[in-house]
Amino acid sequence: MNKMFADLNARQAVVTGASSGIGHAIAWELATAGADVILHYAHEARTSVVEELATRIRKLGRRVETIRCPFTASTSFTDFFAECESRFPQLDIWINNAGVDLLTGTASKLSYREKLQQLVDVDLQSTMLLTKLAGASFQSRGRGVILNIGWDQADRGMEGDSGELFAAAKNAIMGATRSFAVSYAPEVRVLCIAPGWIRTAWGEQAGSSWQERVVRETPLQRWGTPEDIAKVARFLVSDDASYLTGQVINVNGGAIR
Repeated sequence: MNKMFADLNARQAVVTGASSGIGHAIAWELATAGADVILHYAHEARTSVVEELATRIRKLGRRVETIRCPFTASTSFTDFFAECESRFPQLDIWINNAGVDLLTGTASKLSYREKLQQLVDVDLQSTMLLTKLAGASFQSRGRGVILNIGWDQADRGMEGDSGELFAAAKNAIMGATRSFAVSYAPEVRVLCIAPGWIRTAWGEQAGSSWQERVVRETPLQRWGTPEDIAKVARFLVSDDASYLTGQVINVNGGAIR
C-alpha cells in the first residue's frame, strides 16, 4: 500500500498558540496526519476549547497533552521547552505559532509603544528562544523540523499602526528563520509560512471596506482560512518536504500588493 502523502505517523509535535485560529487548525491537521501533539495555550479562559480539541485528537488514536503557559517578558522558555520534552521525549516537530492579538479585545486599546512591547515579548521572543532550544535539541538527535509564522505583507508594507508594528515583528521572524536554517542544517529544517488575509477572529468582524479590500487585493478573491495554512504546514513538516529549508512560503491567494 502506498504511504499517505505528508504522513506524520510516529512523529511528535508541539504547536504553540493552539487554542484558536491558525494554531488550532494546525494542531488538528497534524493529528489527522498521524502525529502526537502537545497543545500549548496561554489563557485560562481558553481551557475548555483546548480540552475539546484534545478530546477530538484522542478519538483519532493519537496521544495529546495540553500545557498552559502565558508567554511574557519573564517567561522561562527553557523550563517550558523542558516540560514539552519530558512529555514527548522523541519530539521532532516544533510549530511557533503563538502571537499576541492586538486587533481585537482589550489589547486593541493599548498605546503604540505597549503594542510594540507585546509583539516583542510574545511573537518575537518566543519564536527566537524556542527555535534556539528546539534547534539545538533536534540537532543533537539528528533530525527535526521547526516551522515559524510570518506575514505576507511584512516585507512589502501596509499602511497604519498595525501594519508598521506587525511588519517589525514578522520581518524579524522571517529573516531569523533563514539564519536558523543555516545554523542547524543539515540535521534540522527551519521554515516559515507567511499567511495573507486569513479569516481568524479579526476577519470575522472586519467591516465591509476590509471585506472588499481582501477580495480586491487577492487574485483568488476570497479570505484564506486557518485550514489553508494548516494543510501547507502539514506538508512542510513532513518528509515529503525534505529538500526545503530556510524558505518563507507565502500562503495568500496570490496577493502581490
